[in-house]
Amino acid sequence: MPGAWLVLPTYNEVENIDPFVRAVLPQLAAAAPDHHLLIVDDNSPDGTGTIADKLAAEFEPVEVFHRPAKQGLGVAYLAGFRRALDSGAELVLEMDADFSHDPADVPRLIRAAASADLALGSRYVPGGGVSDWGLLRRMLSRGGCWYAQRILRVPVRDLTGGFKCFNRRVLDAIQLDKVHADGYGFQIELTYYALKAGFSVVEVPITFRERQVGTSKMSPRIAIEAVWKVPALKLRRDR
Repeated sequence: MPGAWLVLPTYNEVENIDPFVRAVLPQLAAAAPDHHLLIVDDNSPDGTGTIADKLAAEFEPVEVFHRPAKQGLGVAYLAGFRRALDSGAELVLEMDADFSHDPADVPRLIRAAASADLALGSRYVPGGGVSDWGLLRRMLSRGGCWYAQRILRVPVRDLTGGFKCFNRRVLDAIQLDKVHADGYGFQIELTYYALKAGFSVVEVPITFRERQVGTSKMSPRIAIEAVWKVPALKLRRDR
């Protein structure tokens, strides 16, 4: 199996980071013997970075990338992607550190990446879904994906999901310096660029669960950004 790097951005995840790392490492090891877990911490004031350092001292595959300040989820992911690629990663995974994405699904994404350039965990294909959400949030999420799918004219149903496994050739071709969106817009942009570059994308059904502890990092600004970024992305590509 190719070397796999899981990039895990954190900001104020002091309650989640230890149990999450302990849960995901065995799954990563089972699917990719040559594996690494890169925690990208944006100087969390709650001490997440300190716990991450202790985990790195305990587990050889764990590395911590300390950044000086919070600059957004997309920026943190890009910094982690670059470090993983510079270190020779052949597969690069991204997922949330709050158990919204099930660590047990990691091997399924890695296996799917063996026959596709990008495997993404999808809530909106048969077998996928969400739990612990009210009707309004379900409608907003599904509506946002439908909106992006129609504007961009792509077949992927879950464009805003953040659980992905990239073959490095995708990230090499995307030119990460040209990715500017954050949050939902960032996820849409990466998948759209991959599709337009001719790479294959497969959706792997997952169940997304609402975080049980901690505070969500998503905000109205991030959601609004995704709304206007979608047509801007299409216009830029057409040009």
